[in-house]
Amino acid sequence: MYGILICDDQPDIVNALKIYLEPEGYTLYTAGTGLEALELVRREEIHLILLDVMMPKMDGITALSRIRQFSNIPIILLTAKSETEDMVQGLNAGADDYITKPFVPAEVLARVRSHLRRYAKLGSFPETPEELCIGNITLNDVTKIAAVDGNPVALTPIEYSILKLLMANPGKVYSTKALYEAVWQEAALGSEGAVAVHIRHLREKIEIDPSDPRYLKVVWGQGYKIEGGR
Repeated sequence: MYGILICDDQPDIVNALKIYLEPEGYTLYTAGTGLEALELVRREEIHLILLDVMMPKMDGITALSRIRQFSNIPIILLTAKSETEDMVQGLNAGADDYITKPFVPAEVLARVRSHLRRYAKLGSFPETPEELCIGNITLNDVTKIAAVDGNPVALTPIEYSILKLLMANPGKVYSTKALYEAVWQEAALGSEGAVAVHIRHLREKIEIDPSDPRYLKVVWGQGYKIEGGR
């Protein structure tokens, strides 16, 4: 069974999340600071983190950045609706998603299930070849490794899923809404802004010059596509 780390310094929030998640059979771990979270991720078998932003000793954004140095497990930020800047900063630091407080139990469960499913399969879309190749980019769906010029690139599960979908359909333009719904496997409902952040991260990892991409292109007013380079 999957291990989930709940990291929040407010006991009421932690207890509420435990009430939502315990009936699902997950192994739950809790932490009250970013530092405790970092130690637990290194020590225990954690498959997903629910991470608050504002915490003592080490805040969530710092902990997120530290975890991303050695792990690509899904991380969902816990933010207040007024903390838009924190949400953007967290996505830029490598978060996969965010949930706003106060929580809706059904939304928490849906997002957790979605990210765990994607983490387990790393974006398995049907009828995709075991290895995809576009220009100097390769993606092996057996080993779950993407590489540029033969050098492995560390991708988060969301980044891997986006890249796989685009590489499996070269030249096809996906709107931000279509990308979100295909990768996150849920209705977009205004969350398409997260797509742009992950696209930017992908470009930084696979492009020589992210500001002038050869492969991952934007089609203004329509969406994104991947093509063979120039």
